[in-house]
Amino acid sequence: MAKQLLFNEEARMALKKGIDKLAEAVKMTLGPRGRAVIIEKGYGAPQVTFDGVTVAKELEFEEKYENLGADFIKQAAEKTNDNVGDGTTTSVVLAQAIIDEGERLIREKGFNVIQLAEELKKASDAVVKELEKQKELIDEPRKLKEVATLSAKDEEIGGLISTVMDKISKEGVVTVEDSNTIGSSYEIVEGLQFDRGYVSQYMMTNAERMEAVLEDPYILVTDKKIGAINELLPLLEKLVKAGKKELMIIAEDVEGEALATLVVNKLRGIFNVLAVKAPGFGDRRKEMLEDIAIVTGAKFISEDLGKKMENIELSDLGHSYRVVANKDNCTIVGGKGDKKEIDSRVNQIKNQIKHIDSEFDKEKLQERLGKLSGGVAIIKVGAPTESAQKELKQRVEDAVAATRAAMEEGIVPGGGIALFNVYVKRMNMKKEEISVVLAAETILNKTLQAPITAIIGNSGESTGAIIKELETKKQKEDIWLGFNASSNKIENLKEA
Repeated sequence: MAKQLLFNEEARMALKKGIDKLAEAVKMTLGPRGRAVIIEKGYGAPQVTFDGVTVAKELEFEEKYENLGADFIKQAAEKTNDNVGDGTTTSVVLAQAIIDEGERLIREKGFNVIQLAEELKKASDAVVKELEKQKELIDEPRKLKEVATLSAKDEEIGGLISTVMDKISKEGVVTVEDSNTIGSSYEIVEGLQFDRGYVSQYMMTNAERMEAVLEDPYILVTDKKIGAINELLPLLEKLVKAGKKELMIIAEDVEGEALATLVVNKLRGIFNVLAVKAPGFGDRRKEMLEDIAIVTGAKFISEDLGKKMENIELSDLGHSYRVVANKDNCTIVGGKGDKKEIDSRVNQIKNQIKHIDSEFDKEKLQERLGKLSGGVAIIKVGAPTESAQKELKQRVEDAVAATRAAMEEGIVPGGGIALFNVYVKRMNMKKEEISVVLAAETILNKTLQAPITAIIGNSGESTGAIIKELETKKQKEDIWLGFNASSNKIENLKEA
C-alpha cells in the first residue's frame, strides 16, 4: 500500500484535528455537572457513560490522520486508567491543553520542539512537587467515605465502598460484578491478585474490557516452563473425560507448541484456557506460587518436589469461583483452598517477619501477608435496565479505584483546584528571561487552568468571571477554596 507523508505544520494540524475532536467529546463528561455520553453499539442497548476513557476508546474517525492524533490522547487516558483507575478525563483535558498551546507557540514563535519538550519536562516536575505539598493523607473511615461518595456520586454506594475498603487490607482486592437484583451488596471471599497478565491476547473472553474471565476453573500451579504440548496432553484428556473446559495455568512460562495448541483449541471452543506467567523471581517466585496453591487448594507442581507434569491428576488442581486477567494483572476470586491451611500459611509468614532483619525481605513478606489475609471483596451492583447497569458498574469501578488511590497516596483539593493553586503560585514567581523556558512556563500555566475551565464550562457558568474571582481570592493561600460545580458557588471544598 502506498504511503502518504506529511511534514511540519501540515502534519501537526492533521493530528491536532483528531486530538481536538476526541478531547471535546471526552471533556463534556468532566465534573459534577458533566454531561452523559450515549454510545451506539452494533448490538444490544446503547451505552450511557460519564467515563472519559470509555468515550475515548469508542471514538474512531474516517480520516486516518485524525485517528492517529486521537490515538495519542487515548494512550494518555488508558495509561492513567491502568495506573490509577480514575482521572482519565482530566488526563485528556491536560494533554489537549499542552498540545494546543505548544503547537501555537511552535507555529507563531518558531521554537525548537526538542528544547521546548525538555523545558516542559523540567517545569512539570516542579508542578508535581507543588502538588505533593497540598496532599493530605486519609486517616479515618469518615474521610474514606467522603472520597468514595464524591467519586460515585451516590452516598449509599460511597458508604458501601468505604465499608469494603475498611474490611480488607491495602493489598486486598475489590472486584465489581453485575447483580441479578436491583441494589448493591458485597461479600468477602478468599483470593488474591498478582501482577502478571495473560500470555496471549487470544485468551481474552471480553474484547471490550480486554479481559480473560474463567468461571469455576481448574487451576494448575507449577514453576515449570511449558513448551511441548505432550506435557499437558494427559491432563487435557482427563479434563475432557470429566466434562470440564475451564483451565487456568500458572507457570514460569507457556510458549511455543504448547501455547499455539492451547490458543487454537481456545478459538475452536474445545477448551477455555487462560495461561499466566508466575509472579516474582527466584526463590520468592516459588513461595508466591505456594501461596497461590494454598489459596486455591492446588498442589504445587514442581520437579524439585518429585512431581512431573505427565503425572498430574485432577485432584492436584485447584479451584476458584472466578479468575479475571488483563494484560498486566490476574485476580483469583473465591479460592477454594482449606481455611486452616491458609491461616497456617499466614501465621508462618508472620513468624518469618519477626525473625528477619532485611528491610527489603520484610517488605516482600508483608506484601505476601497482605495478599493472603486481605482476601477479595466482591461488590455486586444491579439496576433496572441494561444501560443503567453498565453505567452504574463503571461508576462503582471508578469510585473503588479513586478510593484505593486516596488510601495509598492521600487527597488534594478537587475540581481542578489543586492544579489551579499551582498556577496561582507560579504566576507570582519571578519570570525567567530565556525565551524557550518562558514558552514552557506559558504552556504549563495554560494547562494548569484547563481542568477547572472545563468544569466551570460544563456547569453553565461564566468561565472568565469565576477564574478572575478565584485568582483574586487565592492570594490568601487557602488551598481548599474553589468552585463547587454542584452548588455553583466559590467556597471551601473540604467543608462543602
